[in-house]
Amino acid sequence: MTRFQNPPEGISQEALADLVAGAAQQALMQHGVLLDAEALVSASAMAGAVAAALPFLPQAQRLAITSLKGGWTELTSEFFRTMAEKIARAEAGTESTDENPTIGARKHASRPLAERASELQSMLIEDWAGEVAGSTYLEERFRIPRSTLHRWQRRGEVVALRKGGRKHVFPLAQFVDGRPAPGISEVLAAITNPRLAWFWLTRPSAELNGRTPIEMLREDMIEDVVRVARTLS
Repeated sequence: MTRFQNPPEGISQEALADLVAGAAQQALMQHGVLLDAEALVSASAMAGAVAAALPFLPQAQRLAITSLKGGWTELTSEFFRTMAEKIARAEAGTESTDENPTIGARKHASRPLAERASELQSMLIEDWAGEVAGSTYLEERFRIPRSTLHRWQRRGEVVALRKGGRKHVFPLAQFVDGRPAPGISEVLAAITNPRLAWFWLTRPSAELNGRTPIEMLREDMIEDVVRVARTLS
């Protein structure tokens, strides 16, 4: 077992960072924090990276960090001032980028979506997919007949996540007025693995200016979401 694996939870450091980043971005947006799209994505990604790093540090380092009382705001501000100056010097060619080749020289490539398939398969659905429910709940609460739900599933018009042997559950955020949000079928046609499709739909996308694809579909902003989804297939 490597230091990148969290023994109690079985989740990788990168996957944990993604989950925290998504939650951080939602919080920033809900509270009306004024950031442009690129800054919003960056702030969320950094929050996720920092929060996810702590559980994977050696115990001595964790204890040293958690013993610090207060002063986080000042330390964080100083960190960003230092990094901004370093990046500016690197872009101006006055500082070598050998120490960190991702600064100035090239952009960090995002992890391919397909690589997350096995990781998502091993995680509890509730830990990453949000609120889900089975056909009985949807019939009782959303008044969606089972026959209709199963027809949508056969046609690839609804995200259905297998749970256990043969049972499927359905993420509730995909439904608008008792139907799958428009564009769901096109996304599933482009990203054929339902888990990967829903993971992508519920995470902020840099290609969509930091917006979350499922929220855009719920607002009938279909064209851009489908266009980006097709580039991932």
